[in-house]
Amino acid sequence: MHWLQSLDTTLFHFINHSLGNPFFDWLMPLLSGGDGVMRWFVLLAVAVGLAAIFFGNARARLCALMIVLAVAIGDPLIVNTIKHAVARPRPCIALPDVVERLGCTTSGSMPSAHAANWFAATMIVFLFYRKRIWLTLPMLLVALAVSFSRVYNGVHYPSDVLAGAILGAGYAAAIAVALEAAWQFFGKKFFPLWHAKMPSLLNPKLSTLNPQLSTPGSHWLRLGYFLIFIMLLARWIYIAGGFIGLSGDEAYQWIWSKHLALSYFSKPLGIALIQFAGTHIFGDTELGVRFFSPLFAAILSILVLRFLAREIGARAAFWLLLAVTAVPMLGVGTILMTIDPPLVLCWMWAVVAGWRAAQPDGKTRDWLIVGLAMGLGFLCKYTAACQIVCWMLFFALSPVARLHLRKPGPWLALLLFSLCTLPVLIWNSQNGWITVHHVAHDAGMSAKWHPTLRYFQDFLFTQFGLLNPVFFVGAMWAMSGFWKFRRERPLWLYFFCMSAPLYFGYWLFSLHSRVLPNWPVAAVPPMFCLMAAYWNEKIRAGSRFAKPFFTIGLALGFIATAFMYDSNLIGKIAGQLLPGEKDPSRRVRAWEQAAALVETAREKLEAEGAPAFIIAGDYGITGLFSFYVPQAKAAVESEPLVYCADSDEPANQFYFWPEYNYRANRKGENAIYVSEAGLYQLGSGWFWKWLAHEPLNRADPPPVTLPPRIAQEFESVTDLGEHDIKIGDRVFHREHLWACYNLK
Repeated sequence: MHWLQSLDTTLFHFINHSLGNPFFDWLMPLLSGGDGVMRWFVLLAVAVGLAAIFFGNARARLCALMIVLAVAIGDPLIVNTIKHAVARPRPCIALPDVVERLGCTTSGSMPSAHAANWFAATMIVFLFYRKRIWLTLPMLLVALAVSFSRVYNGVHYPSDVLAGAILGAGYAAAIAVALEAAWQFFGKKFFPLWHAKMPSLLNPKLSTLNPQLSTPGSHWLRLGYFLIFIMLLARWIYIAGGFIGLSGDEAYQWIWSKHLALSYFSKPLGIALIQFAGTHIFGDTELGVRFFSPLFAAILSILVLRFLAREIGARAAFWLLLAVTAVPMLGVGTILMTIDPPLVLCWMWAVVAGWRAAQPDGKTRDWLIVGLAMGLGFLCKYTAACQIVCWMLFFALSPVARLHLRKPGPWLALLLFSLCTLPVLIWNSQNGWITVHHVAHDAGMSAKWHPTLRYFQDFLFTQFGLLNPVFFVGAMWAMSGFWKFRRERPLWLYFFCMSAPLYFGYWLFSLHSRVLPNWPVAAVPPMFCLMAAYWNEKIRAGSRFAKPFFTIGLALGFIATAFMYDSNLIGKIAGQLLPGEKDPSRRVRAWEQAAALVETAREKLEAEGAPAFIIAGDYGITGLFSFYVPQAKAAVESEPLVYCADSDEPANQFYFWPEYNYRANRKGENAIYVSEAGLYQLGSGWFWKWLAHEPLNRADPPPVTLPPRIAQEFESVTDLGEHDIKIGDRVFHREHLWACYNLK
């Protein structure tokens, strides 16, 4: 081993030092993605890949998809796992005389991800185009050149790129062979017509067998089920892999699940019950907290897929399923366990059951399902009550549906919904109707109205981006264009009524107050169902631009969703990571590091003699530190270690729990008070400077002061200053700490 390491180091010095020349000094950083070349290369690769997928033949499409799959699986799951396990320092860190031509990072050295990705892509191209040396040979030469550049630039040892090349080619071949074997087994069984047309994935020559035979709906349904299953597993793996941490709301509501009640300060009891079930299955982990979010998304997808397959066609239903995976707003709800995923599921459950109930032969049991779905939705989020307004609009516009008002069905549904609201009403009656005041305050009802277009425009632009610009335009077009067909297409009218009151109601309310982007999310699935039905009809009628329009939407959505799941991909394209202050995943990252910092400060304070606890200035931070400080997590149900700052008036759920009153339970003890400080101000034009790799000018934010109430509660307080919470060299949070002595 010592001899091999010596050989590796000697060969590294030979390439890094002895082969140095001006031409290589210019070329090799470019091959490694320096000077902003990477972003242009990635954009070119994405363009070529999309062109192959949407405009190429079957061989080009499958080749492009397998390259994407090999890189998507290999880089984060295989290469990064080995890097962390081996933990070999890069030569630019471990050796003193390295010529650094590209800069140096602290990530592991063995194996090289660049080499693995390039040789994985080369192997896939070779498998598909074995007889076309003019295509495979250039790919091999580029892969070798990129691998060589990693050593020449001083960021990898020769053994790193050799291991990366062997590993990348190996897992790419394994993935391709595994997919071929799966196609031979499952394709023949579940997709016999498609298998007859394409007997082999690696040799995709389309058969002329039954060329005019249309694809049956069962094939599209099975493909939809397969996509749902794969996405469910992928999301569970993503959550369990620890790529992101909890958000403040998730951690706050995790504490609720340890103190079950009929309702809570700001939300019904549904989210607490869901987290209670998840954490009792998988423990107090990120997977336990979020287990049901991907599951709810899968159930919702099956519900919509089957419903639309029956009503408008299985092919259109599948393409809608594919489209919603390319919508960032809906993608967030598939991994974060907030109150929105169960609300959206219950809303669409009521929509599907309601369409059956509203038919002339609709049964009472269907109306009971509607009432139950709406009631369960209300127990997750109060927005579910707005579905009553949706039904009122539908009854007003549909004479056929109005006939049911003479029957017991709708009224029994309303009664069942009302029964589901009893836990919330009972709890609020016992606590001064605090939820009503809180919701009204959040909606800005207590402030005087000053008409403004600022919030209206903010809502428009955020929805335009979060719903995917292409699909947002397509949905708005369908919401307006369907009107002249409302009598011939009652289902279109139904989708409109189940979405428009909530969605456009919030949009109009933005003239009064700020509306958060997720508030109308329950209206999005029925709105997109209308979009699918409307544009499916347009395509059948011969629309020429609908398919390219849809293709562009998928491309934009998949790229945006990939960035949402892994914001570091932005850095790989740009050649440098986003500043931590601007990272879109900032609110779910680096909290474990922040909790470790605060716990270390608490332990030092406790070592001075008296017991010490933690006080956080925000309920979300209280939840996060309770989750990520091991001692606090163990004591969250009995004697809390982390408290939220006291207040005389109800400000959060902690006000209602006596055990979270530290003034009553912690007298004479010391505490660490934590307040989240503002991040550094980057100023206008930061994005263009960052894109050009220019230094960013950071200005300190306004200083954080100790609340007078905290100073009055303790005999003395020592300012411990502000601390940057970093991942690598990027600042994600800043925490200001005070040591508080002897609680009065």
